[in-house]
Amino acid sequence: MAYWQWGKPDSPHVVLCVHGLTRQGRDFDAIAQALCAAASGEVRVVCPDVVGRGRSDWLKDPQGYQIGCYAADMLVLMNQLQASTLDWVGTSMGGLIGMVVASQPELPACARIRRLVLNDVGPVLAWQALQRIGQYLGKLAVFESEQRAAEVLWQVSSTFGPHTPQQWLALTRPMLKPLADGSGRLTLHYDPSIAKPFESITEASSSEGEALLWQAYDQIKAQTLLLRGADSDLLTSATALAMTQRGPRARLLEFAGVGHAPTLIAPDQQQAVVSFLLD
Repeated sequence: MAYWQWGKPDSPHVVLCVHGLTRQGRDFDAIAQALCAAASGEVRVVCPDVVGRGRSDWLKDPQGYQIGCYAADMLVLMNQLQASTLDWVGTSMGGLIGMVVASQPELPACARIRRLVLNDVGPVLAWQALQRIGQYLGKLAVFESEQRAAEVLWQVSSTFGPHTPQQWLALTRPMLKPLADGSGRLTLHYDPSIAKPFESITEASSSEGEALLWQAYDQIKAQTLLLRGADSDLLTSATALAMTQRGPRARLLEFAGVGHAPTLIAPDQQQAVVSFLLD
């Protein structure tokens, strides 16, 4: 599993940033730099490419592309990092992984999450949003240029909220890799087989999983900040409200004009995360 690192390599304060389903660790470039600047470099920000994405290996068995396996991978990484203060920022899937890790009892000190940021995700995943994601997940895509890729990806990611063309291109570049045919064309960075476990999800199985996720959420002891795009179709306002009333009783912040999910590039989004983790 590859990861990207910012800040002071030997800092005892580690912020682990974990991305969404089809994304990769470079999504956090901007917030990592903001955290390092606010902490005067006295923090280590680690942004892994979850297995099957980015620079990390692909699995031979696609059934390993599931939250429990990802959480086990992160525990190995945290043991390697040996933080004395560990915080977690998780967007969408990365938030679900964080919930599972943070709910585990009797973890070693280096894996105990002090503060947890859940970015537009909770124990209840709206079925219509899962269906929307399934429409593009794992589909082979080929692009003639970075600019064309940016245009196509924006069509399925406009819910991320307003971005300048430069910001969106910067988010797009790490999503791409050259085709192996030497044509110069580009394709997406992730293993299409990550869609295999996703395809088996039904509305009934999704509902059954909610009980387990609520059970995990209710076990979390870390101080928790819940970020929500006000127009999110994955994290409903009702679920977000419930998360403020049970378990770690998350503090809720919503961002107008944004759906699923905030990219933590806009100044108000960055300030929310920086002040929560570094105050």
